Amino acid sequence: MGRWLIPEVYPLVGAMALVGGMVAFSLARHATMNPAVRIWKEGRKDAMLDNTEEGKRYADNGFRSYLRTKSPQIFVRANRFFSDPDKS
Repeated sequence: MGRWLIPEVYPLVGAMALVGGMVAFSLARHATMNPAVRIWKEGRKDAMLDNTEEGKRYADNGFRSYLRTKSPQIFVRANRFFSDPDKS
């Protein structure tokens, strides 16, 4: 085990830990908040689910509603600088 803990391996371990955390977050979010996933037996016994409000809440999460108010540009100041240099 000691031969793998050399400083050259630290970025790889860090990247794998980050990806593992992202996978765990995504799995937990989809398993607990997705309206199509029913873990308990009471939720699974209905053949037709009337969960349109739950689906809307799931699709319109806080991050998407925040991004909806922002302009779809990556480098806003650079785009503004190159499109109209007099205003910058």
